[in-house]
Amino acid sequence: MNWEAVLAPYKQVVEELKVKLRGMRSQYELESSHSPIEFVTGRVKPIQSIIEKAELRNISFDDIESEIQDIAGVRVVCQFVEDIYTIINMLQTRNDFTIIEEKDYITNKKASGYRSYHMIIEYPVATIHGQKMVLAEIQIRTLAMNFWATNEHSLNYKYEGRLPGEVRSRLERAAEAAFKLDEEMSKIRNEIHEAQRLFRRK
Repeated sequence: MNWEAVLAPYKQVVEELKVKLRGMRSQYELESSHSPIEFVTGRVKPIQSIIEKAELRNISFDDIESEIQDIAGVRVVCQFVEDIYTIINMLQTRNDFTIIEEKDYITNKKASGYRSYHMIIEYPVATIHGQKMVLAEIQIRTLAMNFWATNEHSLNYKYEGRLPGEVRSRLERAAEAAFKLDEEMSKIRNEIHEAQRLFRRK
């Protein structure tokens, strides 16, 4: 399989989505209003990870592009939980891609404590052979959720997905602490917005 050719459209999707989402952030800043987007990152899944996922799920190489939805991934990180839903509403009204599926792991957190909002989209990529529809995943989460998820991912990698009981318990407690932080910050959100506006004016 020519992985470079297979992954080229996914790289294009990631770059285009990053530009569009960062453009949204800039528009808010130009209007001197609070941006629901703190920062945007993106990546194409490493080849080895794609192969491992395909083997784990018994997906043939011919079906990888239709069965693995997160080869292209973009992450939008926000200050507040409320910002997540502002972004979701904005993405739902866009006509430059189609939303295939939405997974709300904020309202319905995973057993591990993981919280995030996932959107699976179908994105049209212009190639030299014509338009190609590519699946991509957009994850939307707060800074606190992102901090927790990044560390959980590292620990899962270290222990190959088999976390010791003590580590798992601590992670679950940390997830609740992170969510509590989000809740408390939401209560003083208006104060924070006002402080940020004052800071920008200076």
